[in-house]
Amino acid sequence: MTQGKLFDGPDVSKQDTARLSGQLFEVKKLMADGAWRTLGELVKTTLGSEAGVSARLRDLRKPRFGGHHVERRKREGHGGLWEYRLLLKGKP
Repeated sequence: MTQGKLFDGPDVSKQDTARLSGQLFEVKKLMADGAWRTLGELVKTTLGSEAGVSARLRDLRKPRFGGHHVERRKREGHGGLWEYRLLLKGKP
């Protein structure tokens, strides 16, 4: 990570940082209840893309974004569909 940059990537501008921060907030707010959700379900609520929402889930694992635990499992009865659950660090 470059000094002073919040998000990784060589071309992350101030405008991108604001957008990504907002998306991160929305994903964290939605996932804070500990419920299992697919990327598609997250997209419908956060209005991001699957790639963007997936990246924000990865961000939530990083120490600078809280070092939270993100679990994943295959959704039962849906073949290769994955679902995710956020366990907030320091929350029982």
